[in-house]
Amino acid sequence: MKLGLVTAILPDLSFEEVVDYSSQVGFECLEVCCWPRGKAVRRYAGITHIDLEGLTTGKMAYYKDYAEKRGVSISSLGYYPNPLDGDRDASEAAVNHIKNLIEVSAQMGIGMVTTFIGRDKTKTVEENLELFKKTWTPIIKLADEKSVKIGIENCPMLYTANEWPGGNNMASTPDIWRRMFEIIPSANFGLNYDPSHFYLQGASYTKPLYEFKDRIFHVHFKDIKIYQEKLDEYGYFSYPALWHSPKLPGLGGVDFGVFCSALYDIRYNGPACIEVEDKAFEGNIELVKQGIEQSYRYMRLFV
Repeated sequence: MKLGLVTAILPDLSFEEVVDYSSQVGFECLEVCCWPRGKAVRRYAGITHIDLEGLTTGKMAYYKDYAEKRGVSISSLGYYPNPLDGDRDASEAAVNHIKNLIEVSAQMGIGMVTTFIGRDKTKTVEENLELFKKTWTPIIKLADEKSVKIGIENCPMLYTANEWPGGNNMASTPDIWRRMFEIIPSANFGLNYDPSHFYLQGASYTKPLYEFKDRIFHVHFKDIKIYQEKLDEYGYFSYPALWHSPKLPGLGGVDFGVFCSALYDIRYNGPACIEVEDKAFEGNIELVKQGIEQSYRYMRLFV
């Protein structure tokens, strides 16, 4: 495995600054955030470390070379919108940007885009699967043509009041994955696997690794803490922001020794990027870097 970092936690640093810092810490790869500029709609979104607007072939080569000269590869171009949004304009914008990322990822020789399937939370699962087929078939067709892998994160996106109930990303369980892969069986269509989202749901975060080992293209290392006293007050049927918080790896409920052991079992040797979203390590750049470096030291115990 290559231990990396999701760049979203460093929004005010330039691409070069992110690469330089990551190299100094010891990271081997970066999942580089590539949102359209000025399109933030939630925390850790709207981050643009590579801007597709006006991106030239020369600039693409520059970004890749800059990172590689410092011993850091780009594991993926990351962008996490809702391509199945009930708002047609929002859906179309998301789909178009994903397609552009596929083109750029191919040209840069990265070969990976990490994103969400999305969901129209006003529709049933079955209706969303029909919408998924219509929306994603041409996206994956393009990915096949360009030999680019699409890694879908298993985050349910139902944390806040405006996302609840239903959530904004359907691909959060093995049952949905099976149906997705039956509808679109492309070998370039797979997963960006984050154990914390299964822990939140009370499900095993290791069992699906064995069944879907050939579909795991990318991994996130992130933890979650569930506050039992708050859960006792609000219950599982309330939105999780009331009773949980994202944490640095090792500070929540995920056993990363067990999780990494399972990754080794399935011979996973791809990128594994730390995703820092711990509010206890925010407020200034020194705290953010403390959180990143603490996470790096912890995950080096296993990777």
